[in-house]
Amino acid sequence: MGKQIPLSTSAVIAGKEFTLETGKLAALTDGSVVLRYGDTMLLATAVAAEEARPDQSFFPLSVDYREKFASAGRIPGNFFRREARPSEYEILTSRLVDRAIRPLFPDHFLNETQIFIFLISADGETLPDAFAAFAASAALMVSDIPFAGPISEVRIARINGEFIVNPSRTELETADMEFIIAGSMDNIVMVEGEADECQEEDLIEAIKVAHEAIKEQCKMQLELRQLKGVTENRPVAEKEENEELKAAVDSACREKLMDIAGNPSDKKARKNAFKALKEETKAALTEQFGEEAWGEMSHLFSGYFDALKKECAREVVLSKQQRLDGRTPTEVRNIWCEVDYLPAPHGSALFTRGETQSLTTVTLGSKMDEALIDTALSLHNDNFLLHYNFPPFSVNEVGRPRGTSRREVGHGHLARRSLARVMPKDYPYTVRIVSDILESNGSSSMATVCAGSLGLMDAGVPIRKPVSGIAMGLITDGKGRSVVLTDILGDEDHLGDMDFKVTGTEDGICAVQMDIKIDGLDYELLRTALLQAREGRLHILGVMNETMSEAREDLKPQTPRMELIIIDADYIGAVIGSGGKVIQGLQKETNTVVTVNEEDGKGYVHISGDKPNVEKAAAFINGITTEPEVGEIYDAKIVKLMPYGAFIEFLPGREGLLHVSELAWERIENVEEVLTEGEEIQVKLLEIDPRTGKFRLSRKVLLEKPEGYVERPPREKRDRNDDRRGGGRGGDRGGRGGDRGGRNNRR
Repeated sequence: MGKQIPLSTSAVIAGKEFTLETGKLAALTDGSVVLRYGDTMLLATAVAAEEARPDQSFFPLSVDYREKFASAGRIPGNFFRREARPSEYEILTSRLVDRAIRPLFPDHFLNETQIFIFLISADGETLPDAFAAFAASAALMVSDIPFAGPISEVRIARINGEFIVNPSRTELETADMEFIIAGSMDNIVMVEGEADECQEEDLIEAIKVAHEAIKEQCKMQLELRQLKGVTENRPVAEKEENEELKAAVDSACREKLMDIAGNPSDKKARKNAFKALKEETKAALTEQFGEEAWGEMSHLFSGYFDALKKECAREVVLSKQQRLDGRTPTEVRNIWCEVDYLPAPHGSALFTRGETQSLTTVTLGSKMDEALIDTALSLHNDNFLLHYNFPPFSVNEVGRPRGTSRREVGHGHLARRSLARVMPKDYPYTVRIVSDILESNGSSSMATVCAGSLGLMDAGVPIRKPVSGIAMGLITDGKGRSVVLTDILGDEDHLGDMDFKVTGTEDGICAVQMDIKIDGLDYELLRTALLQAREGRLHILGVMNETMSEAREDLKPQTPRMELIIIDADYIGAVIGSGGKVIQGLQKETNTVVTVNEEDGKGYVHISGDKPNVEKAAAFINGITTEPEVGEIYDAKIVKLMPYGAFIEFLPGREGLLHVSELAWERIENVEEVLTEGEEIQVKLLEIDPRTGKFRLSRKVLLEKPEGYVERPPREKRDRNDDRRGGGRGGDRGGRGGDRGGRNNRR
């Protein structure tokens, strides 16, 4: 068999060239595409089972994005030196793709479908997560898998006031807005990103600019599909229907479902009412149709009942402007919050909104507690962590404890990026926030943002401003009726047409996550949702501020103290010492943790421990990196005594001679009678020898001069007398030596 002849299409979009190629790699799949952008290449494959499993009731779609370390010329840093379980970055990218493509499969297509996206080449400057959905959609488009695409996604960032599509990693460093936006030729389907308190109109403008690039990428996919000759998708098995049963369910339940939906209730009462009606209807229909007939149609009953329940709940909201719990569309649930609830952690907060509750803790650690992030494109440390936990009891269910789910990773990331925007720069601590969801009836990720903001302030972390978050929903009938819902319930998330989470301060938006389940969401409706979200967000902030509006002035007593000292890189060696002797000795002596890192020509020294010990260690570091100044007075320590004086450490690692003549105004015959080794005294730096760099110190100039003290002769005169005395003796010795030399010569 000869070499595969690939098909490809290229286009320049936003000034940068893209290429899509199919038919060369992974040819046995239903669809495979290689996307190339510069030197970055992604391989996406799509495979769907020929038939659905018997009694399959949901669509088993799995999306996996994986990065090959070889793509960036790296070897994995784990023990096995091979790609292992997916990183959080890979999980988040997989979720971005899943959320963008899942709504575009037919409702009754239940065949197991797998999408794999591999990063196979990386140039280091291109961020591939923004192209994963583009590649996945292209793989589906060149297959016969039923898919109402194409869709694509782009990264949009505002840099120096200008919107840039798919900026490089370096360009992003100065961006104040960054979003990944997915959409089709006609609609936006997904938005996720963060900003430095941007305004609602800024976000809308970013979406508009991004959509133009998305359209061009969708055209490329349609061209590739045409080149491959794909004209239709595989047939989808007709959805089984029983109109008689459907009508019977409608007749028996519609009015009762409208009553339940229209009668305000809490989550548990509403769930029990729907469950009781379902069992009652099932028994009545079994009797109506007979056991044998019911046995043949019963598997359709739950689907008809749930669809009618959703329809009735939506109709109550549209027609009565009343929600399942009795609120108006713009009303936020009752909120109560508390800080310092847990006595031992460094910070804690309890945030409850309706039937959703987050218990959040904040822990402040040292540089040693940073997380090592090892991905194909990056190896770095992260000192700001947020972990979100969603145990099954929070929704009154029984479940087996397992590892962290993708949903937990995604919700935690949204909360983290919201709070990261208000964290102080160069904060010396490693900060870990943990949100445990104890009750959940919608918007638990937003409760995490609120509780996290309060917890940080309770811990004494000086965040710039408090942050709150709110989840918005939408119900529309496609006939002109639509209602935007503020602070949605879990049921409203399920039955609605949009899930739109917005976080921010009183001055602007910090993060957004939006999933749209319908076609044709216009910008006016989006603007309405954003402005309504702002009102709700500010209301929540007001309640939070009544509990705590700014960070504590000081850390709690149980919190380890941390200090950051920035030094010139030339002093790093002095701080560490030969073989680490200085820094290890400092840690042992002060019972602290000291780390030194070099960045951009500076040394960053992090010290953590109890407050007195941190201050002691900081003083030592400052001493090492301080240039001695003539005339300064220092607290010094006697290191060694000699007959002619003492060697004094007046700064860490800096020693000078305190001559016996500088000990006191009176004459000192024995140094040991005045000083002892290890004693601490004050000295003044008199001189730094310009030739040798040696330090001359004095103690006596700090002492009061005795009454009647007679000055000794000036030093120059004494030196001349000493020279004469020394020269005479030397001359005598020389003479005697000369005599000896003469005698030796005579011998």
